[in-house]
Amino acid sequence: MNGVLSSPKTLTDLFKNELPDYKQIELYKSMLLPRMIEEKMLILLRQGKISKWFSGIGQEAISCGITLAMQQDEYILPMHRNLGVFTNRNIPLWKLFAQWQGKVEGFTKGRDRSFHFGTQEYHIVGMISHLGPQLGVADGIALAQKLKNTSKATAVFTGEGGTSEGDFHEALNVASVWQLPVLFCVENNGYGLSTPTQEQYACEHIADRGLGYGIESHIIDGNNIIEVYTTVSRILDDIRENPRPILLEFKTFRRRGHEEASGTKYVPEDLMAYWEQQDPVTRFEEFLLNQGLITTDRVEEIKQQFKTDINEGLDTAFAKAYPTPSTLQEIDDVYKPHVYKEIEPGKSTQNIRLVDAIKDGLYEGMKRYEDLVIMGQDIADYGGVFKITEGFLEEFGSGRVRNTPICESAIVEAGMGLSIAGMKAVVEMQFADFVSSGFNPIVNYLAKSHYRWQQNADVVVRMPCGAGVGAGPFHSQTNESWFFTTPGLKIVYPAFPIDAKGLLISAIEDPNPVMFFEHKALYRSVYQDVPDGYYNLPIGKAAHLSQGQDISIITYGLGVHWALDAKKELDLDIDIIDLRSLAPIDYNAVENSVKRTGKVIVLGEDSAVGSVMKDIAAHIADVCFEYLDAPVKVVGSLNTPIPFEKGLENQYLANYKLDEVIKNLLEY
Repeated sequence: MNGVLSSPKTLTDLFKNELPDYKQIELYKSMLLPRMIEEKMLILLRQGKISKWFSGIGQEAISCGITLAMQQDEYILPMHRNLGVFTNRNIPLWKLFAQWQGKVEGFTKGRDRSFHFGTQEYHIVGMISHLGPQLGVADGIALAQKLKNTSKATAVFTGEGGTSEGDFHEALNVASVWQLPVLFCVENNGYGLSTPTQEQYACEHIADRGLGYGIESHIIDGNNIIEVYTTVSRILDDIRENPRPILLEFKTFRRRGHEEASGTKYVPEDLMAYWEQQDPVTRFEEFLLNQGLITTDRVEEIKQQFKTDINEGLDTAFAKAYPTPSTLQEIDDVYKPHVYKEIEPGKSTQNIRLVDAIKDGLYEGMKRYEDLVIMGQDIADYGGVFKITEGFLEEFGSGRVRNTPICESAIVEAGMGLSIAGMKAVVEMQFADFVSSGFNPIVNYLAKSHYRWQQNADVVVRMPCGAGVGAGPFHSQTNESWFFTTPGLKIVYPAFPIDAKGLLISAIEDPNPVMFFEHKALYRSVYQDVPDGYYNLPIGKAAHLSQGQDISIITYGLGVHWALDAKKELDLDIDIIDLRSLAPIDYNAVENSVKRTGKVIVLGEDSAVGSVMKDIAAHIADVCFEYLDAPVKVVGSLNTPIPFEKGLENQYLANYKLDEVIKNLLEY
């Protein structure tokens, strides 16, 4: 029978403990309140007063026991069925109810539902629907606690279905390698929606997986509040002093649908009946009554008080306002407000390459921000494949300069966790192409968190990118367009050493997630006299490189150098705008250039299909139509993967046809 617990015990044997009477009653009340809230929510769901509900009835012992075992300022990352985490952190009930009703005074201002929210006040970080990313986020929070020597632990929840995701394996591996004080709490509740455990994994117990990661694991009766609380308390006391991850498998069962609309027809009746007999609330209540620790009158008194509290909370929440739609407010909340404060460069300079300027910018950021951590593959002793972090390990130490396993997703998530814990992170993708392995947490976690619950992601993702170096289809992509359509990300793409250093420093200063593109072909081919020391440049401000009347070229990255070469070779009066940033884009600079010339090329290295270039061209056609003397031309590379052989690569790149497009446009 799926998930059946060990041989039956009497209630006295099952709940035998040495806890004081008041603590046992506290544990009972901790489960009773979320149970009564859930029962009320099911009524409201049928009445159409809330839109959706994910029931944790029958699983209360896990979230309640863990939360009460933790310290109030230790972070917990719960799931849908962990209402007891929120109630036992003493969040006002009306606030929770307002969240579930989409009221403006909920935690997400009506922008997200149920438990898709977090709150720094109560040290809770809610889930996203993709499940797995929160495991790596817990790693980042625990890393921050370890670096700060706080002696704090972090607990993160997932279900048995979530353990099939790659993020689960990446997060456990990182936590093991870095010896992070994380409790990975797996609620094995029998079914992932309708898929039973035997179709989710083949090992006997999820806890068995701990051996593969070199971490300690335990199996706990998830329906026994005493076992949960005492076992977790003991483990937490230990890992606070001896930091390391622990995998906990809680055997339990989901007695209602994945969400209420799903139902439970797929569950055998005898299995459901068995687990109803294992109810954590009613069994423990019976035990307390049998032991004379509580009376029926006292139980009824507690229930009446909770009923009153719930109804009063609902009355307050119902009286709260729904959001007033405001496009301005919505857009303003996508990013955390950041006021750029210019720091001008000093007069001393060095003639250095773009790769050296990036190294300088990163070095200056590490010196300025002692809470900045950089993470990536081979960045420590080896100095990174491009040697940008060479010497950093000796200067800043292994705590802040961290080699990572090959697990882009978990490392991006760890960067988010560092930000939640008040630190900064720079994550190096060894090549921009590899970001596809970390795409989900970037576009669904980093980008959306501030809009959803006002939690910023103070993370810079460095992206060595681009073709022209014979690296082939998997090491040559310039994939800025993947992120351009995702609100919440900033995108920076410098073409010169001065810009690279100043903009990287600004990206580190900015509390929002920044995708920082660095073109590999420019690393060692472009030199400039770059100011020494710390200075910054504004993100979202284009550079006007060349003023002309014949034609405008709007471009960025390697395209800037193609445009400058074309101007020189063709001896034309070309107006060249180096965007430098793609999110935000300096549309004022773009529009002013178009107004000067009336003819415009939007140039880039990426394929034009679905690209940033096409979006800019559409903007020009819409806003500057009356100033145009010819159609807007978009010049991008071939719509193919990037070939390795030099001749094929030269044919692929957009500059192959740039001169011809310029001549044809001038003759239009």
